[in-house]
Amino acid sequence: MLNLKKLHHIAIICSDYERSKKFYIEVLGFTIVQEVYREERASYKLDLALNDQYLIELFSFPDPPPRPTRPEATGLRHIAFEVTDVAAAIQQLQAKNITVEPFRVDEYTGKKFTFFADPDGLPIELYEI
Repeated sequence: MLNLKKLHHIAIICSDYERSKKFYIEVLGFTIVQEVYREERASYKLDLALNDQYLIELFSFPDPPPRPTRPEATGLRHIAFEVTDVAAAIQQLQAKNITVEPFRVDEYTGKKFTFFADPDGLPIELYEI
């Protein structure tokens, strides 16, 4: 047994660094922990936190290949964040011109949830707690 403690971070490669940086900071509310430019890779690495918890590494690379990101594609299905009010979160995202699916209800828990996408189409879920 590995004795894992918790999720440390999620690494995301984006196609347009400035657009994704703006999305994760201005739309989702992440804060910058550290931003570095790695000249040998022609790549930025942006460490982001949510509520003072380090969660996401956002990378830029020259011409990254596209990857299927629909929820049913092989690999990472989506990332999910807890919210207290899905309907209010949907309204806030729509006010920023973010397309959001209508909320659904989890058949097992009775909780509301919805999906939207980051600038590269990575599915993001909001799950009401």
